[in-house]
Amino acid sequence: MLRYHTVPVTAFQQNCSIVWCDETQAAAVIDPGGDLPQIQAEVARRGLKLEQIWLTHAHIDHAGGTGTLARELGLPIIGPHPGDQFWIDGLPQQSVHFGFPPAEPFAPTRWLHDGDTLQLGHSTVRVRHTPGHTPGHVVFFSPEAKRCFVGDVLFAGSIGRTDFPGGDYDTLIASITERLWPMGDDTVFIPGHGPESSFGRERRSNPFVGGT
Repeated sequence: MLRYHTVPVTAFQQNCSIVWCDETQAAAVIDPGGDLPQIQAEVARRGLKLEQIWLTHAHIDHAGGTGTLARELGLPIIGPHPGDQFWIDGLPQQSVHFGFPPAEPFAPTRWLHDGDTLQLGHSTVRVRHTPGHTPGHVVFFSPEAKRCFVGDVLFAGSIGRTDFPGGDYDTLIASITERLWPMGDDTVFIPGHGPESSFGRERRSNPFVGGT
């Protein structure tokens, strides 16, 4: 079974998630935006074997620590979708603009596409391409655990911003209704910021996508 623990990082309190297979202790870190010592301490405390970095998208608070962590631990960088290449290229400018520590450059080891799967120990995770917040945004879904790590696509009571370069409101709404909702009302999602919720709860009450 896939397990996870969320570590809020950076001044933006971005929900970096450590996920692992509870049979093998093989682990991945989703969106290591910064505060790497805090992330690594949590991995060590749980006795996990960190093997991969997964990225939902390449905004600085989600990807800022990726290059350094990959280099220091020799980890492959998985994701996001190629549509976010320009955000990766712009990480140094993002660092300056938002007052973050300098982001080390990186190139993904593997780009992700809609329908891809990832293996973590004995756990299989599905990838869906969910553009709208950024063109290359992806989410990670574990049908077994009924959990989805959605980055900045959807929040409890809100949705991701679409006013950044490459964002598009209608595309984001379509990503939510056509690619997240079919995962099931009982699926709990872990957003990039704020508390967890379920797709069913958001379908009923979210002012942006409720009733869809």
